[in-house]
Order: sequence, then structure tokens, then C-alpha cells
Amino acid sequence: MTDTLLVTGASGQLGRSVVNHLLDTFNVPAARIIATTRTPASLADLAARGVTVREADFDNRASLAEAFAGADRALIISTNELAIQGKRREQQTAAVAAAKQAGVGHLLYTSLPNTEPGSAVLFAPDHYDTEQAIKASGIAYTIFRNGWYDENLFMAMPQILASGHWYTSAGEGAISYGARDDYAAAIAAGLASGASESKTYTLTGPKAYTSAEVAALVTEVTGKPIQVVQLSDEALTEGMKAAGLPEPIARLLVSFDAATRAGDLGMVTGSVETLSGRKSVPLKQFLEANKAALAG
Repeated sequence: MTDTLLVTGASGQLGRSVVNHLLDTFNVPAARIIATTRTPASLADLAARGVTVREADFDNRASLAEAFAGADRALIISTNELAIQGKRREQQTAAVAAAKQAGVGHLLYTSLPNTEPGSAVLFAPDHYDTEQAIKASGIAYTIFRNGWYDENLFMAMPQILASGHWYTSAGEGAISYGARDDYAAAIAAGLASGASESKTYTLTGPKAYTSAEVAALVTEVTGKPIQVVQLSDEALTEGMKAAGLPEPIARLLVSFDAATRAGDLGMVTGSVETLSGRKSVPLKQFLEANKAALAG
């Protein structure tokens, strides 16, 4: 294999992990890797290892085709632009168009489980429309529908442990949490594989857990009891607003619970192991290894 592999968003946590796995796990020569970012200086360490580092700004369409030039296989990592509705869709479809213009032969993309119309997750349409743009481009593709990260628990768990209460509207819905590094290994494997067939994989952890089951695991690891309090979507939204969250952010967070309740985030697959050859880290093992981060 002599394909040139490109990773966008390489200064982000997932992107950097993918590049590290290409280099260190799958032994891809640095000369075959292009890492793009809005902030090239942040990837000086990768440049020092021989990786080609390029600036790519998804808001500057003119620069994108140049950034993708020479790439045989390109991974578009979904952007984190959530403040302006529809902005992420514009950014990502612009990247797809740029990849086509640059002659990329295989396009890979990080999406979300169950993005189809009807998803409760407010930004699901961004992913669905990007997937459709990829399919319409005529470029062979691999879509990774990334499940919820274990690391997402770090955002709310410190406050939950401090108060002893977990307010949620997820009901008995479950989430198949997976470690970001496990997903990155699977994505890097797909990028490095040279596979030409168009496929979609849902990446998940090894088991799905309800809020009550996660609370029990966190209590087991930290020794701190958590009472799960089920609310309606409306009451949870109002509670978040009362706690100081802007309404758009509150509604976005509550949409995750609604999607969980609907069963959209509970699928369990073996795709991480199929792609990477390694087993997913169980949630309890992850929590034990990151006990300090849980408390904030």
C-alpha cells in the first residue's frame, strides 16, 4: 500500500489519536500522512515526525481543494460547529466537494448512529446530509457512525457527584458508551486498510447502559451515591436554563436524552474489534482508569 492518507481536524482529540494510531499502531510511514488543521503550529510534533501538516479551514472553500491535493484516502472528521444551526452541514459538504475536486479516491467520515430523519438529536440532520452528499459524490466511502464517548461523562459527572443527583429524561433508554481511543483505532484501521468497497460501520462500546446502571458503576468506582431523577424533556430543559445554560445548549443536551429514550444510542456492534483487531474497553475499566476526571 502506498496510498497517501489525509486526516482533517488533526489537532482535535479524535483526529490526533487517529494520526497517532496510523503511525504507531499500523506503522504507516509518516511521509504517507497528511494532517490538516486550522492551526498548523499545534501539530509541530507531528511535522517533526515527518507528517505533512497543512492548513485547512472548512469556512474557506477556496483553500480546501488545495488542502486535499494529493490525498488518495481522506478522513473528514465532523466539525464541532454547533452554535449556528446548519453551519456544520455547510462546512462538511464543502469538504466533500473539495475532496471530489482534488480527486480523492476514497472518502471516510465520522458520523452519528441513526442519523436518519426522525432522530431526536438536534444536529443529526448535519450528519445525515453530509452522508448523503458523500454518497451523491460518486466517491467510494467508509462512514463511521461513532457512538457516545465514555469521555462525554466527564462533562456532567463532576456536578452529578457533587450534588448526588443525576437529572435526566432518558428513562430506561441505554447508551453503548465507547472509549474515544477505541474508536480512533478502528477509524485509523479503516483509513489504512486500502479497502475500496463503500461501507457504513456503527462504532460502539461492548455493552449498553441505562443512566441508573452508569450511576451504579460510578458509585462503585468512587464510593459516592447518585440518585437518578427522571424528568420530562421540558422540565429538564427548564432546569438546565435555571442553572445558567443558554436555551439552545439546554435543548441540544436534552435532545441526547430524548434520543437515548427512543433507543437510538443503544445499539451494540463488534465493529471496533472487526476493524482494529482489539477489544473495546469495558465502561467500568474506563471509569476506574479515569477516576480523578470523574470528580472534575
